[in-house]
Amino acid sequence: MEGNKIKVGITHGDINGVGYEVILKTFSDPLMLELCTPVVYGSPKVAAYHRKAMDISTNFSIVNSASEAQEGRLSVVNCTEDELKVELSKPTQEGGRAAMDALEKALNEYQEGLFDVLITAPLNSSMLQADDLHVSSHTEYIEREIGKNRKALTMMLKGDLRIALVTGHIPVGEITETLSKELIMEKIDIFNRSLKKDFGIGSPRIAVFALNPHAGNNGLAGSEEEQIIIPAIEAMMQRGVLCYGPYPADSFMGSGNYRHFDGILAMYHDQGAVPFKALAMNDGIVYTAGLPIVRTSPAHGTAYDIAGKGIASEDSFRQAVYAAIDIFRHRRMEEEISAHPLRKQYYEKRDDSDKLKLDSTDEE
Repeated sequence: MEGNKIKVGITHGDINGVGYEVILKTFSDPLMLELCTPVVYGSPKVAAYHRKAMDISTNFSIVNSASEAQEGRLSVVNCTEDELKVELSKPTQEGGRAAMDALEKALNEYQEGLFDVLITAPLNSSMLQADDLHVSSHTEYIEREIGKNRKALTMMLKGDLRIALVTGHIPVGEITETLSKELIMEKIDIFNRSLKKDFGIGSPRIAVFALNPHAGNNGLAGSEEEQIIIPAIEAMMQRGVLCYGPYPADSFMGSGNYRHFDGILAMYHDQGAVPFKALAMNDGIVYTAGLPIVRTSPAHGTAYDIAGKGIASEDSFRQAVYAAIDIFRHRRMEEEISAHPLRKQYYEKRDDSDKLKLDSTDEE
């Protein structure tokens, strides 16, 4: 990217929720504009409506694309030709379509190299079923459009607490039939690589949750642990991945054992999201690992109940910006290290002295 600052692409999410409020509040702080160059994909008119409705003083520039964004300013790219009707606190198909129009525009510009990282403001996933959208989440759409055949992993973050999910937005009744040894191994692998590449952890320790109460209780409360989860853990251990379990989620979190691990892998959405949001609802974030793009979002949803009241906290959104920038920098550092590795050193011991040889290769 041109310039010294990381350019942050932001999608406005549901226009009837708190998306614009947390975006505008975040960048009302001049220090945030010193940290990065933010570009909102959405609607300047809707942004102005929210700003006036909640008396937020943040100024922004209207640009045609992220290529026109200037450092030290919040910029907004118009992503719709239609007049959008804002109905605060109400889920609408128009709001769902506006959210996806913004995401589509943002991903197109990302592939053109016009910004570095993506932050997505919350949307209402039920509104994505309208018309021809046919996706259940931001993550599914991003994976499909720019995943390049890579699989995504949803990860929830706050400091050193990192909880990832094997399965996502699927009915509880479908969890068991969806789980497999291969799927769990795939998610552990993505998790392990992300902890190394995105967070700079040399030898990550991953705790794996059980599916059933008391980790199946030797088969009395379920057989998935013995048949699926344990074989997956053992197979990944043989590959050198430090993964352990399966642990009962309740006692593992209640005892504080999660503090001894770099990451936790939960089997299904609520198993991971409930303890995470109990500990980090206000400033936790969601990160999509495994994809070429660095994408984060606040852990909260559209918050229709407080939309338009001006009381939404921007803490989670701000943390999403911080995390995206940190992860981008970790990736860039990893790439630089990989591109210029240290030469291997060999010692030749033929007499009483050690001779350092720098010109040998593995092929000798």
